[in-house]
Amino acid sequence: MPPPRGTTIERVLDFFPSLKKRYKVEAGKLSGGEQQMLAVGRALMLDPKVLLIDELSMGLAPVIVEELLPIVRRVATETDAAVVLVEQHVQLALSVSDNAVVLAHGATVLSRPAAELMADPSVLERAYMGETVAVAS
Repeated sequence: MPPPRGTTIERVLDFFPSLKKRYKVEAGKLSGGEQQMLAVGRALMLDPKVLLIDELSMGLAPVIVEELLPIVRRVATETDAAVVLVEQHVQLALSVSDNAVVLAHGATVLSRPAAELMADPSVLERAYMGETVAVAS
């Protein structure tokens, strides 16, 4: 059974424990990763049904990205919010996703379960290279 809806500061700090240590620091003085955590936390305070995260990894060290993406999965699971994640680190994004969609010029060129694409990355590579790949639901 999912936990009750309603995000509190304590719950945000549970998702992002490193923010707890920096609680009194002004947002502009936080590291890039901490600022991303804070942005997600702020959005969660609104109890969204859908959370759009665009390039969470932009400008962040890979080790920080590897820490943040599993938290995004946890947020989706525990808040029951749908998360739409746009991410350049494809394999990491697939590892925390249920489904993946590749768009070209606004049109869906590939839609598959993330696990299926992780098992056969050539399908994803072909879609990125512009080859026609049958769109599955």
